[in-house]
Order: sequence, then C-alpha cells, then structure tokens
Amino acid sequence: MIGSVLGGIELLILLYFTVLNSFYAVAVYVATRELGRHIRRRQSVGLTELLNREFYKPVSILVPAYGEEETIEASVNSFLALHYPEFEVIVVNDGSKDGTLQALIDAYDLIPTERHPSRVLHTRPIRGVYRSRRIPKLTVVDKENGGKADALNVGLTYATFPLFCAVDADSLLDAEALLRLARRFIENDRLVAAGGSVRIMNGGVMRDGRVTELRLPATWIERVQVVEYARAFLAGRTTFSALGLLLVISGAFGLFKRSDVMDVGGFLEGTVGEDMELVLRLHRHMREQKRPYDIEFDVDPVCWTQCPDNVRILGAQRDRWQRGLWEALWAHRKMWFNPRYGRIGLVALPYYLLFEALAPVIEVFGYGFMIALALTGRLDGTFVALFLLLALLYGTVVSVAALSIELFMRVHFRRPVDRVMLLLTALGENFGFRQWHAWVRFRATLKLGQKKGQWGTMTRTRIQTK
Repeated sequence: MIGSVLGGIELLILLYFTVLNSFYAVAVYVATRELGRHIRRRQSVGLTELLNREFYKPVSILVPAYGEEETIEASVNSFLALHYPEFEVIVVNDGSKDGTLQALIDAYDLIPTERHPSRVLHTRPIRGVYRSRRIPKLTVVDKENGGKADALNVGLTYATFPLFCAVDADSLLDAEALLRLARRFIENDRLVAAGGSVRIMNGGVMRDGRVTELRLPATWIERVQVVEYARAFLAGRTTFSALGLLLVISGAFGLFKRSDVMDVGGFLEGTVGEDMELVLRLHRHMREQKRPYDIEFDVDPVCWTQCPDNVRILGAQRDRWQRGLWEALWAHRKMWFNPRYGRIGLVALPYYLLFEALAPVIEVFGYGFMIALALTGRLDGTFVALFLLLALLYGTVVSVAALSIELFMRVHFRRPVDRVMLLLTALGENFGFRQWHAWVRFRATLKLGQKKGQWGTMTRTRIQTK
C-alpha cells in the first residue's frame, strides 16, 4: 500500500516537470518563429515614416520614484531623449527619504506650479507640483508615501494624453522604444495594453539615450538573472502574446490606453503585484463587457534595468514577486477555470496557478520527498535519474535555447567570452541557484497576507553614460 502511494507521488512529480519544461520547449519554438516574423516586419516599416505620420497618439510617461537619488537623473534624461512626436514626462516622488526630489529640482531647474489634476482618483495627499523652466514637457509631483500603485494613480490623474507609459525610475529606455511600442496602437485599434522587453543593463554603458555597449555583468548572481530575463521575456512572453494568453506586462515598461485603465479604477493599492493585477482586471473588464480587445507583447522595444547584485536584495525582490503573483491571482480567482473568460480563464490562469505560483511549493516538496525516501531507504534510483533529467537537464537545454534568441536582438552580447560565460551560467543555474530560488519563493508563499504594497529596497549604482 505504502509503495503504491509513494509510486503515485513519484509519477505525479515527474509528470509535473515534464509538462512544465515541455511548455518551455514549445515557448522557445514559438518565440523563434515569432521573432523571425518580427525581424521581417522591422525591416518593412521604417520608424522615420512613423515619426512623420499625422495619426500618432501622444503619450504621457509616468515615472513613480522612491529612493532613486543615484539613478533618477540618468533615467529621466533617457525618457526626455525619446524619439517620439509628442509626449510628456510626469515623475511622481512618493515621499522619498533620500535626496530624490532635490536631485530633480537641481537637475531640471524646477519651480512650483499650480497645475491641477485632469481626473480624480483616491490617492495620498499631494505636497507640491513642479515644472521645469527649461523643459516644458517635464512635470514633477511630490506626494506623501503611499506605495507604487498610489504613485502611478497620481501620475494618471495629472496625465493629459490618451496613452500612458508606466516605467520604473531606475530604468532606461532605448531612444526608439516608445515609438516601436506605440506603433502597435497605430496598427491595432483593439489594443488596450502592450508591454516591451526588459533587459539587464548591469555591465552596459548608455550613449545618447541607448545602451551601446553590452557586456556580461561581473558577478555570477547578476549573470544568472540575464539568463532568467532571456527565458521570461524573449521566450515566455513572446509565446503568451502570440497565443493570446498574456497576463503580465512588466511594471518597468508598459503602454496602456488611459481611458480603459481609468474605467477600471486605476492601479490597485495594497499589493506588490499591481502590474499583473491591472492586466488581469483589464482582461476581466473587457470580457465581462463583451468588448473585442487585445493585450500584446513586443520584443523589440527595450527597457534597460539594474538587477540586484547580491543574494540578500535578490531574495527580497523574488519574495515580493512571488507574493505579488499570488495576490493578483487570488484577487481574480473568479476567473480560474471559468469558460466565461475564454482562453484567459481556461488556459492562461490555470497555467500561472499550477506552473508559476505553485511551482516552488511542488519543487521544494519534490526535494524534500527525495530526502525522506533516502532516509527511509526507499529511494528509487530510476526516480532520481528521471527527476534530475526532467527538472534540471531538460530545463538547462531550454535555457540555452532561449539564450540563442538573444542573438536576434538589435543589441546583444557580441564578445565570444561573454557568450561562453552566459552558456556556462545557464548550465550552472540549476545547481544551487534554482534550489535557493525555489526556497525563497516557497517561504514567500507561506508569508502571504503578512506584508502589503511596500516599495522594495535595492542599492542603486550610478548609471555610466558617455
């Protein structure tokens, strides 16, 4: 009896990792096909032509900032240098305790102004609004601390254009990133939201609003995140978008129709997963209203971000991401397995529930199960071999394949030594890092409900520019 139960558990664990990694393999195939189409499309439509068209849509760029004294000037400069016919930049200082506000005042010659919001959402009190005497398109709003979602909602109320772009204050955009992403809204009237790629800039150098030198970061913990981002953005989200299953638009770089976001009440406060939650709410709203719509991902518009360079900060970041994932999924549990919501309810949400939110729980259980079998003398060598093959080796092959997609990008690792090191990192991530990462996410799952929507803490490095 006990042997049958243990055998059944072993079979379920192996089946789980087979399905999970098979999806990743399919994702790499679909992403490669989609990127081939994208390259042909990139060559057929000139960005200069788009700049000269009269039917572009103006964009409000919203930049929530908390504790960004070291990076805020370089980031805002990259936003101001964007190649786009008409846009405004609204920086919202969410009660930073450092010199973020003063850095903005000094860098852009800010003075107080009487500008009032164009719409009203419930937010924390505003302490002051500033405009630049040199740059008319720049506005800075200073407010009491309320979290990232609250800061974004303040930005929404001061925005004046039909599209808004939500970006992180520690990120940089390629000069043509906004134009490439906004093109989607010109070509598709059904589009309500679109996301772009987020790539790691650690080791890169900016020149004239874009990363021109991309080299592998110095530390292994940074390199393994390069592998993760390639797998998540270049393979995962490209595939979900192609299949009409996209649930996540990164908070670091997303473009939305402002009217649709205002209709659903803006960003949800009290969660660390406000980006995914908003996308789920848009899916839910559109399907309940029976409105035709699309939510897409475009791999070409690139946002560059700094990643954590030590284990402590990375662990805190992944803790927030796991809690944010669960909070977003739980807020919309009505949609789980619900045919009313089409492929989102029947495919996308079950996938995220079973193979994203529950993945660390199942993986930690799998490791614990093997240890328990070993201690009781019941460990089967065939099970161990298959588990390692499916959970580690198969995953490594998929990661290496995902990295090959990176060569399609306009800016990629060109030095042979960087490519070799990246390959070795992909091979090594499954031995130590993966188990640590699963444990961090497992602990975060156990802490659900204990923490609310707080800003994450990350040590910033001043961005190198030329």
